Amino acid sequence: MARHHDVIIVGGAVHGASAAYHIAAHPGFTGSVLLVEKDPTFQQAASALSAASIRQQFSSPVNIDMSLYGIEFLRAIGDTLAVGDDRPFISLNEGGYLFLATTAGVPTLTENHILQSSRGADVVLFNPTELAERFPYLALDDIAAGAFGATGEGWFDGYGLMQAFRGKARSLGVETAGATVTEILTESSRATGVRFADGETAFAGTVIIAAGTGTSALLQPLGIPLPVEARKRCIFTFACRDKLPGFPMLIDPSGVYCRPEGELFLCGSAPEADNDPLAEDFDVDHALFEEMIWPILAARVPAFEAIRQGRAWAGHYDMNLFDHNAIVGRLPPYGNLLIANGFSGHGLQQAPAVGRGLAELAVDGAYLTIDLTPLGYERILENRPLIEKNIV
Repeated sequence: MARHHDVIIVGGAVHGASAAYHIAAHPGFTGSVLLVEKDPTFQQAASALSAASIRQQFSSPVNIDMSLYGIEFLRAIGDTLAVGDDRPFISLNEGGYLFLATTAGVPTLTENHILQSSRGADVVLFNPTELAERFPYLALDDIAAGAFGATGEGWFDGYGLMQAFRGKARSLGVETAGATVTEILTESSRATGVRFADGETAFAGTVIIAAGTGTSALLQPLGIPLPVEARKRCIFTFACRDKLPGFPMLIDPSGVYCRPEGELFLCGSAPEADNDPLAEDFDVDHALFEEMIWPILAARVPAFEAIRQGRAWAGHYDMNLFDHNAIVGRLPPYGNLLIANGFSGHGLQQAPAVGRGLAELAVDGAYLTIDLTPLGYERILENRPLIEKNIV
């Protein structure tokens, strides 16, 4: 006999788990939720392989607002997602993002700061003298300004966040299953359920797809083109002999980033656009570090001229090639088929707000808190990209 649920969520990593928790915790929901994940080990999940950071330094209101909610959620996670005496701890470190700008970048940095401050973000603009006083280990000859997240920005344990969502969701009655979904079942303009690789089916009143880089393949048979492809991103670690107190999440004008990770430093960068193919493996591109990232960091932080490399790993972004912003909400013409995809590297920090938004759509039929409509699929159908200037 086929299974029946009020909500089926395809993809059990951070976005699916957040949606499951927020739906189960919704005071207006009394039904059943099935959270399906094809790989319960999460060895290749972006949630487990990400640099796991959060910032409000975006240039679009919806992205700022989602991260403002996200930081409040992360701060309170020990209470919110506690299961009995088990209080999740995600090592949240509000060390701040520091975006550095050359003279050419100052107008954009200033414009973004005005918007961020108007939404409630705690971001401070520094001139070169102030930067040198606060971060004396930086080389600033080419820098005209910097924007620093004084509070509310930093890094955390992304895998821990995902597991905290999953644990709390299960405690609230969400069923979990380790299975591969091969088909989204539809009838007329409604999704009716899913089919699994073993041929079994499960039916639902609402279907949510949060399957990361596997989402496009599930939507293709429905005639829903998704401009999302897997792109490899590598993360490298290294040790530095010198102590660099208060080192932030540094965003160089080149796009290279670096932050502390315990006693080490963690860094990365997007490859050149003409060298960013479809991701088909998890092999680390060590040349990216040796030929691009390290030279830039050593020039910016002279103490990094002498380092000892640590481990490195690669993960896959669900990269939205349309505008590098998330795609969240209903998938027309199916009024009860919802999506969370295309996060392009911003997924962990946006997971609390996205999960809450999907819960509101599923239970209330509309967004009641943060309006995530700007992230809707309709913008792709209408060729209206959401411009975000602060893509890292």
